[in-house]
Amino acid sequence: MPKMSSIRTENLTIRFGGHAAVNGVTVGFQPGELTVIVGPNGAGKTTWFNLVSGQLTPTEGRIFKGDREITSLSPSARAKAGIGRAFQLTNLFPHLSVLENVRLAVQARQGAGAGIFLRASALTALRDEAQAVLERTHLSRVASLPAAALPHGDQRKLEVALLIAMQPDIFMFDEPTAGMSADEAPVILDLITGIKQDRSKTILLVEHKMDVVRTLADRIIVFNNGELIADGEPASVMALPVVREIYLGVGEEEVA
Repeated sequence: MPKMSSIRTENLTIRFGGHAAVNGVTVGFQPGELTVIVGPNGAGKTTWFNLVSGQLTPTEGRIFKGDREITSLSPSARAKAGIGRAFQLTNLFPHLSVLENVRLAVQARQGAGAGIFLRASALTALRDEAQAVLERTHLSRVASLPAAALPHGDQRKLEVALLIAMQPDIFMFDEPTAGMSADEAPVILDLITGIKQDRSKTILLVEHKMDVVRTLADRIIVFNNGELIADGEPASVMALPVVREIYLGVGEEEVA
């Protein structure tokens, strides 16, 4: 009997005017699997992400987390159900410190209520857990800074820190190393690799950089013109002629 997908879409479609930005996508993902989603610009990757995380409402089709249909849930309800997308949480409170942002994420996950009503011991426990997350994400040195004051690389790390604090079942990253320097990007990749060690988690990653794809992917799915056109083991998918032809105009030597 096949395992139930941790997250899946059935005939997922969204049209803007007469254009189907995502067209009939049926696909499912398993715990312990990191899937990289690739395709040329405008292929529908991020639109599909937005449908899954709740920023957009589909024209047709359904979305399931396990056996629960979540098509009509709001983004915040999906987050509570265990679907975490990095940008949803970034700079939740831009003028609070990095530590307080992560502490509030821990508190929200635990349903601990407003901070003013917490006992000192409970508040200390929340701050200790938040501090541990900051250490794991290499942000302890900026713990006291306002979130809005962070440089770009640290803001991306804060996205990951907030997701880790929320402990979702599904991690969704849309080009997590975009705009980061060559020195900064490996930190994000190491954090995602660490999340991947927990075989109860499902990771979905939109990415353009082939070195990232090679490093992280257990599976690749390919979008083009709003449709899912390839799905499988990385080397096999990237060897397909149609993928070589459409993938961002990348030459064969770069996808080999």
